[in-house]
Amino acid sequence: MGLPNVRLGEWLERSGMSRGELARRVRAKAVERKQPHIAPDATGVRRWIGGERPRRPVPEILAGVFSDHFGYRVTTYDIGLGDSTTADDALVYNSSYTDTVEVVADLGRADVDRRSFLAAAPFAAVAGLGPSREWLLNTLDRAPKAGPKVRLEDVGAVRNMFTTFQRMDIFQGGGSGRLMLAEYMNQHVYPLLRRAHAEGVRQALCEAAAEQTYLLGWMAYDNGEHGTAQRYLIQSLRLADESKNVALGAHVLAGMADQATLLGNPAEGRRLAQAGRHGLAKTTSPACLADLWCLEGRALALLGDRAGAVRAVAESERAYERVRLADEPAWAAFIDPAYLHGEHANTLRDLGDSGGAAEHARRSIEFAKKQKRARRGAMSHAALAASHLQRRDLDSAYAAGLRTLALTKQVKSSRAVEAVTDLQARMRPFGRSRLVADFDERARELVAAA
Repeated sequence: MGLPNVRLGEWLERSGMSRGELARRVRAKAVERKQPHIAPDATGVRRWIGGERPRRPVPEILAGVFSDHFGYRVTTYDIGLGDSTTADDALVYNSSYTDTVEVVADLGRADVDRRSFLAAAPFAAVAGLGPSREWLLNTLDRAPKAGPKVRLEDVGAVRNMFTTFQRMDIFQGGGSGRLMLAEYMNQHVYPLLRRAHAEGVRQALCEAAAEQTYLLGWMAYDNGEHGTAQRYLIQSLRLADESKNVALGAHVLAGMADQATLLGNPAEGRRLAQAGRHGLAKTTSPACLADLWCLEGRALALLGDRAGAVRAVAESERAYERVRLADEPAWAAFIDPAYLHGEHANTLRDLGDSGGAAEHARRSIEFAKKQKRARRGAMSHAALAASHLQRRDLDSAYAAGLRTLALTKQVKSSRAVEAVTDLQARMRPFGRSRLVADFDERARELVAAA
């Protein structure tokens, strides 16, 4: 036997059940799950509290018994019996709304608790294709009807907080404030999803929750926590589907496409961006369309499709010409010239068009400077430096590289740090130049500090 399971004892005491009653309910729950061979008695419960660890699926059954008793989600982690399969469950696009709510709530709690199984969860290649297909097919369940009703005022409060956290991400980087957002979601947003709602309120709440869950995923992505980010994005897509907001779902697919391409799978990135564009056929969001074309261009450039990438950049710019900021949702605030020109600069850089890359990078830098957006400025200065290196202009590349370093220090963003390390690698072919050595030393100091 190990140490006494204090948590399980506390939950039993809180429930008011005796050990015998808990054993009886476990037996009944096991029968429901078609596992009648699980038949503990009061002595078995006493041994569990004393530190004996029951084999699976007993921990899950115990958590289910307590969840039924208290009327809200209790996990195996809560009762001192280890983690559930949350990390894998969150990769699944579940057709059940009820199950989706439980999965995303468990994911949020695991994130806030910084539990090791989630931190170690890998990014799963091509995991986004199934969810993107389900999103397009749009097959949904009905929501549960229990508990006090949610009001539109509750949804409005959630939307107001989204704006606050989005600005934090844009100006300070994804690593700044993400855990505060996760805590807010766990305490105030995910519990609302379990309550009863009028249909219009329910759709509005799912839309607001999807926006916030996407932002959690995006902030994790920007902070280099890719396994966690992927799981939030998939669950955000499911909630967006429940809200019937097609543009929001397409926006989530854009984030998934960006991540797939960044992690070395541009073919999946392209397919996800295309799925988003196909979904937008039923609605209008020029900003989202511009983003999807932009990300498709990034993927096509890495796939070596020069004509396709150039066309995608042109389509992105054409779509953005139709943007009217007053008509766009709050989540589209970052899709602006600073962002789009910066991404186009990377696309043209990867195509070997140093002149075009430099032009887009300079436009991005100009807009980012006016808005005091250090992360975007850092990434676009890195793109400008890379374009100079393609023209063998080391002096100009070094100057742009120093600005990249200075801006990266102002934010908590693994993407900005990765732009620095990428620039280090691009400078190495220039040999033992004093400028290369100096930049390399400064970059190592920044990466070590990060």
